[in-house]
Parts: sequence; structure tokens; C-alpha cells
Amino acid sequence: MRAATPTPDATRKADNIALAEKNFAARQEKAAQPRFTSDHPQKGLFRGVVSMFKAISTRQALTASTALVAVGLFAYLPSLQQGPDGLTAPNPEAAVVESLAGSLDGDGRTRLQATGEAEELSVAPMEAPVIAEQADMAAPVDTLAGLSSSTSVMARPSATAKMEARSLPSPPPGYVDDTQLRIEADTEAYPDAEPNPLKITTDEPVSTFSIDVDTASYAILRSSLNTGRLPSPEQVRIEEMVNYFPYDYAAPLEEVPFSTRATVIATPWNPDTQLVHIALQGEKPALDTRPPLNLVFLIDTSGSMDAPNKLPLLKQSFQLMLAQLRPEDKVAIVAYAGSAGQVLDPTPASDRATILAALDRLDAGGATAGQAGLQQAYATAEAMSEDGDVSRIILATDGDFNVGIHDPDALKDFIAKKRETGTYLSVLGFGRGNLDDATMQALAQTGNGQAAYIDTLSEAQKTLVDQLSGALFPIANDVKIQVEFNPAQIAEYRLIGYETRALNREDFNNDRVDAGEIGAGHSVTAIYEITPVGSPARLSDPLRYQAAEETATSAEYGFLRLRYKRPGEHTSNLIETPILPGGEATPDMVFASAIAGFGQLLQNSPYLGNWSYAQAIDLANGAKGDDAFGYRAQAVQLMRLAQSLSQ
Repeated sequence: MRAATPTPDATRKADNIALAEKNFAARQEKAAQPRFTSDHPQKGLFRGVVSMFKAISTRQALTASTALVAVGLFAYLPSLQQGPDGLTAPNPEAAVVESLAGSLDGDGRTRLQATGEAEELSVAPMEAPVIAEQADMAAPVDTLAGLSSSTSVMARPSATAKMEARSLPSPPPGYVDDTQLRIEADTEAYPDAEPNPLKITTDEPVSTFSIDVDTASYAILRSSLNTGRLPSPEQVRIEEMVNYFPYDYAAPLEEVPFSTRATVIATPWNPDTQLVHIALQGEKPALDTRPPLNLVFLIDTSGSMDAPNKLPLLKQSFQLMLAQLRPEDKVAIVAYAGSAGQVLDPTPASDRATILAALDRLDAGGATAGQAGLQQAYATAEAMSEDGDVSRIILATDGDFNVGIHDPDALKDFIAKKRETGTYLSVLGFGRGNLDDATMQALAQTGNGQAAYIDTLSEAQKTLVDQLSGALFPIANDVKIQVEFNPAQIAEYRLIGYETRALNREDFNNDRVDAGEIGAGHSVTAIYEITPVGSPARLSDPLRYQAAEETATSAEYGFLRLRYKRPGEHTSNLIETPILPGGEATPDMVFASAIAGFGQLLQNSPYLGNWSYAQAIDLANGAKGDDAFGYRAQAVQLMRLAQSLSQ
């Protein structure tokens, strides 16, 4: 019997997990480097310096304290650099000391010298931090809810045993938090997928892919741009940028879970090509009729999560989400670091005090036993499941899986098997520096879930509150799109984005091949650029020894086919729609085109010609429409940032 050929989607999932495993060795080497630990003789001095800065609220206090700070830190630095442990102070703190040491004038006033000229420093009162330092008392293991004698949970370390002081206290308003600037991109991992190439219609008239409603890429590139860096091309997934925004597409008819529409519009960056804009809109069932929800929060509490934009932001994000749940919903919490354990037994969502207390007890420390955590979470979800319920695991992590993933294929097979039980797996990414986006994407795709990146509390509001129904309640599984282009009308085409979602042509009719999911109220957009026959934009010459291209026999540009399964069903349904010329662009379509152009600019696409950021900005500005929450205005600001950084 001939062996089955792996699909591009399945191959990329395995490759993404393998890429994460390759980064394991680099992370181990990094973790083995000396760090500033609790038993270092000068740590008390440094804590005192940090406390002094927290107390500063006036310029006079800063002037009186700066000399003491500089002297104290100079005493601290040599002991780190030359001590018996061979420890080295983090570079950002050392840079601050050098700046302070050279900024005291004869009158004892503090001056800034960043521009080469002395300027008097004006300091506004400090604001209290959003998340307060937790008490120096270790929580006893026996106080954690839901523990059994066989459950392995790491006790919370005391504050004095935390790994290191990561940055100086919050600067005055207007300054950028230096913890956001220190992105260590050398350990980040992203799916390795080249942009889709141009296809010649006579050679390959059919394009097949799985839909995607992930949004992680947009939030990641926003994080990079807001810290003064252009994202690398592999961080840019155009379909996730386009699908980040809500669109006002037509609602579906009663007999199908979502509507489909294909419209041909003008291409902004090339007057001799056109765009095929494919829009899907999911139904929006009433919240009071939705089924009960079983949620398992699978929370990474490893040492790499010890940063303000990781575990503390994660806790705040889940707190926002709890307010949206109904009394019949249930929540359980599994935490994992060196080992995995159930921190909270299944608890009614109405018992918010118990759930919040369990979240508050979590603290970061140890390695990242991701595989053990997944196994515990699936076991918990299965125990909670009842007929008619929706069960979903939400994995919250920075993606730094460094314990337990010794066989990527085995992990993928484990998740795929559990997928058949009806439990969905979604992934939320937090923080930068060791963000393993490749693993997060692979896990979410294999687990029939979605991947999102949370970099701010506003993003948590959008993902876990405003779009809660779409994030948690599926209306269609294994949604696949196949487009057949008419070679008599279309000479060339290319799919913009969806590189990690490609499928083989034969996968479309194979109901055993996994594909993407659509949640309640979700909209999905896909865009093709097409070159009509006879257009001067055609990049390929007709072959000399091939039969002449046939005369047009149909006005159709192509034919759209879509397959989907209702949740719990194993046989797919088919929707077919012709693609006809002469469509009219709506503001939603124009804005989606502007975002697609923005993504290609970030990727340095060769297909844009002389089209620029300025033109993308003008196009997006003119199509913002009713931007209720400012998402589109924010995108324009990101375009402006990218324009400046690219110069």
C-alpha cells in the first residue's frame, strides 16, 4: 500500500514544534549563565536603591538622593563584576549608573546628558505601580485549592528568593518603560514560511487552504513597532493582520452557520491587477441560549514568566474574562513549572472569590514542563465534560517549553487524539524575549483552537471580553476554502497570506484532514491578487511549445468552494459561490486591502512596485469608517511608525 503523503499543514505543524525543540538547547545555555540571586552580598543594597527611587516624588528629593544612589551603585557594581561568583550586572542598570555618575554638577543638581548638552532634569511625581509587590511569605502548599495527595505543585517562593531585579522603578510620565525595550529576540522562534509565490493559472488553477482566525501576529508586530523596531518578515502573517479587525459583513441565512461572499475589486498597488476579496461571517447566537462552558486555565508559572508583562498581566487578563461567564459555567486551573498540578478544582464561575484567590496565589519559578501541563489539563477537562457542554483549555504562556518535549510528533499526536474528544485548545502568548510563537501556533492549530498574543490589558479586553463568544464557542469545524481560477480569464494569481495554512488539492474533500475553526460571530477574510488575461502586469510569458490558451467560454473569474463541519459532526457540508467580475468595494474591503498592503511592505514584497507607506496610510485613513474602539486608528499610527523606522 502506498504511504500517505503528509499535507503541507501537517508538515508545518511538526516543523514548528521541531523548531521550538531546537531552541531548547539555546535556552538551557542561557539559563545556566550566572544570575543575580538572593544570597548575593550586595542585593540588599540594590533593593534599598530601588526603594529610594520609588519614594522620589519631587526634584528636591531626587537631587538629595542621586549622590547616594551613584555612590551605592558604584559600590555594588564592582562586587558583581569581580566577585567570587563571577557575576555581571545587567547592562541596562549599568548604563543608568554611568549616566547618573556623569550628571552631577558643582551645585549638586542632577542633569541629563543624553543629547551631549546639560539640561536640568524635571521629575514629575511617580505613579503607583499597577501591580503591587507581593508579600515576602511563601504560600503553604496545603492551602492551594483542589490538591490531592498525588498532585505535584511547587510552593510559591518568597519575594526575597526571586531571581533578579529586572529594571529600575517606573520612570516619569512620557518615558518608555525600559523592560519593554529590552527584547531579546535571539531566543524567539517563529514559523518558517516564505510568502506565497505567484501561480500560473494554466499550470495550477486550484488553490486550497484552511481558514485562520488567529490574531497573534498583529499584536506581536505592534509590540515591536511600539518599542522602536521593525518586525522581522517571519513575524508578519498577513492573514492574522487582516483578521484582527472586526468587519460588518452580511449575516448568514438560517440554514447555514456563516455567509460567504467573493468580490472582485481594484488593487491599490497595481492598476493592472485586481483583488478577489473573500468574506465569511459567522452567525451570532444569543448568549442566553449558548451551552454551558467548561474552562481549564492552563497557566505557565515557570521562571521565564517572572516579568510584569507576563504572569501579572496574565492574572489581570483572566480577571477581566471571569466577569463575562455565566453561573452554569465552570472554571478549573492547572499550573505547570518544574511539574504540573491542579491548583483549582472545577468551580462554578459565580464563585469568583475562590477563582481569583487561586489565581492570586500563582507565582513564577522553575522550568517549563509544558507536556505534563497539557496532559493534566486534558484530564481535568474530560472529568468536567457533560453532554451538551463546550470544553476548552486556554493555555497561557510565553511559549518557552523546555521540559517534556522530546518527541514533537508524539506531542502533536497526543493533542490530535484529544481533539477527537471534543475539547478545544487555545493559546494566549505573553511577553517578549523568549516568545516561542512557532510552538504556540502549532499547538493551537493541532488543538482546534486559536492563537492570540496579549501585550496589554486593552488587548485582553478585546480578545477575552469583546470577542468572548468567538474565542470560546465554535460554530463550524474544519473549515476549508478551495478556489478554482478560470485560465481563460485569469493568467496569474497569488494568495496573500495563509502560508502556514496551505493544504493539498485532494485534502479539500478528505474529511479526515484537519482545518480551521470559526467561532460565534467571527468574520474571516482572505485576499487573492489576480492578473487578467491580456494584462500588461503579467509576469510570466506564454510557453512556446504549449497549446494556445483557450478562448474565453465563461465570464466567471473563478469558483469558490467551502467545506465545514458542524461541531460534533464528522461529515462536511459544501458551499459553492461563483467569482464574477465587476464588484464594488465597501469601506471594509478597502481597509482590509490597506492592511494587506501594510503587511507586504513589512515583508519587503516584490509585488508592490513603488507603492509606499504613505499610500497605505492614505488608503486606511479613508476607510476607517465607524471605528468604535479605535482599532483602525491605531493601525494607521502603526503604519506611521513603520514608515519612520523604515527611513
